[in-house]
Amino acid sequence: MASRPITFLSDYGYEDEFAGVCRAVIARIAPDALVVDLTHGIERHAIERGAAVLANALPYTPAGVHLAVVDPGVGSPRRALAVRTATEDRVLVGPDNGLLWPAIEQLGGAVEAVDASLSRLRLEPISATFHGRDVFAPVAAHLARGASLADAGEAIDAGSLVRLAVPEPVIQADRVLAHVVSLDRFGNAALDLADRHLPETGLRLGRKLTIEAGGAAHDAVFTLTFADVPDGGLILYENSNGSLAVAVNRGDAARDLRLEPGTEVVLRPAG
Repeated sequence: MASRPITFLSDYGYEDEFAGVCRAVIARIAPDALVVDLTHGIERHAIERGAAVLANALPYTPAGVHLAVVDPGVGSPRRALAVRTATEDRVLVGPDNGLLWPAIEQLGGAVEAVDASLSRLRLEPISATFHGRDVFAPVAAHLARGASLADAGEAIDAGSLVRLAVPEPVIQADRVLAHVVSLDRFGNAALDLADRHLPETGLRLGRKLTIEAGGAAHDAVFTLTFADVPDGGLILYENSNGSLAVAVNRGDAARDLRLEPGTEVVLRPAG
């Protein structure tokens, strides 16, 4: 039986060997597995960013095993997880620190989960600081080859998985208080906001609005795409993942508005 595909996301970066060594471990165990690197450019220790990217990407990937490692608590009592989801029989592997939870929810919730910290499928000897290589990668590879979750670890209550504590937007008749969820390399800022939140706010596609951030107010337009405004124009738009986002056409909204993950952003209809 052919191995299932494996997707791989981490904060390991591209300069060191960490991501490559994990891929090498996978190749020794499941040499026929297709490995798709979603990204290794997650900012180090940025669990929330990794969780958002994972949840956004997985609906577009083939069903299989999804390995994600953003693990500032490596070596601590945090659990190592393998979790089967309700949708498409997918399995997520990674640390129990909230990284996997948004994707699990998006894929119909967890139907089975194990603690793989002491898995018989891990490498020996195990490093206290590199569980990506010694625990997560080999467990993911064996699962891709057809091992069961029972083979990978000890069954745990799927309801006990760590969830991220994330702020919620505050919707009012004349303003929306949102939060920056993530930034991309272009400086575009995704918010914890979607079109469905806006019917009673006065914010309408094609109309002007004011965006308040970093102690300053900025004129903007709620539009479909960057080219709807001149170079340097500030926009609110729906990004490719269905979230509302702030951007500057051919510019950098994160820099210009001093935005970081978690920054509060107030949106008001103009006039």
